[in-house]
Amino acid sequence: MEIKDRVLVIEDDKSIRNFMKTILEANNYEVIMAVNGAEAYSMITSQCPDVVILDLGLPDMDGMKILKSVREWSGMPILVVSARSHERDKVEALDLGADDYITKPFGTSELLARLRTAIRHARFSYLTPEGMQTGTFRSGDLVIDYDKHRVYVGEQDAGLTQNEYKIVSLLGKYAGKVLTYDFLIKEIWGPNMKNDNRILRVNMANIRRKIEHNPAQPQYIFTEVGVGYRIVDPD
Repeated sequence: MEIKDRVLVIEDDKSIRNFMKTILEANNYEVIMAVNGAEAYSMITSQCPDVVILDLGLPDMDGMKILKSVREWSGMPILVVSARSHERDKVEALDLGADDYITKPFGTSELLARLRTAIRHARFSYLTPEGMQTGTFRSGDLVIDYDKHRVYVGEQDAGLTQNEYKIVSLLGKYAGKVLTYDFLIKEIWGPNMKNDNRILRVNMANIRRKIEHNPAQPQYIFTEVGVGYRIVDPD
């Protein structure tokens, strides 16, 4: 199974939204869409996108507000794609934490290249070189390949998203130990992430659906109620 990064497109213009969806899906991205700020913020917290493409001119709020709010708790990559071409708008967005700023109209090759760059930077930024895991973790049919950034079950790629892989790889790094909800959230989403377990629970539910034969009776990742998660000891 091919891993597809999940892209949230926040854009109120239907034609641009559909154009982006077509281009992104043709380049093997999973696309989810929001048409206003309220819907966007709900999807960011519930759908756990790997990257966000954000238009600033939304019908119910300025996109800068979304950018500022998300940066209070998450370091997920955010690309601003806006018709605002004035330098002060670009500076403000970048100062608020945008990973990049693309002015409309834009070329598809440029958009895809900047998207790849943002995802690549996010993928390797959560571990320092000194803390980078290498080699493999094996337990039963479960294999974490740290060099390829992949998780396999029974020799089949589990198809984890970027954040799902980060969670499993971190659990594997501390195999047999309970990692608290707070520790996992801070390690994956950054030190400014609020202590809200919802985004972690959503990710874990998706992980279990992909790696466990019966998610209700897990073999590999166990919940220590009220504390956190623990992965099974390696073989």
